[in-house]
Amino acid sequence: MIETVVSAPAVAAVAVHAAERVPGVRVQPGVAGLAGSLVRTARQQVKGLRPARAEGVRVRWSGGDAVLEVDVVVSGLDQAAAVAAAVQRSVRSVVPELTGVEVESVLVTVVDVAW
Repeated sequence: MIETVVSAPAVAAVAVHAAERVPGVRVQPGVAGLAGSLVRTARQQVKGLRPARAEGVRVRWSGGDAVLEVDVVVSGLDQAAAVAAAVQRSVRSVVPELTGVEVESVLVTVVDVAW
């Protein structure tokens, strides 16, 4: 039997893709994710890797399921709560489809509104 392991950065990159499919959304790290993002990027550059963008998404595991935190900037033309709900739906459907990883929850934080 072959076991496939999907890393947290891979899940985060897919979550960025899923979130940014929602019109008026840009994933951007908030204060909590900025330091970790800088460390991860520096480590990958030292190794000569050019990874997919995963900044603005934090992944932790609950059993075998992913718990995702997504920081977004939304358009000032849309209702922030409705956009955040659309991001949750997109991430919850796309991450399992592309990675096989089940999603326990998606917490969306609106870090800014772009006018």
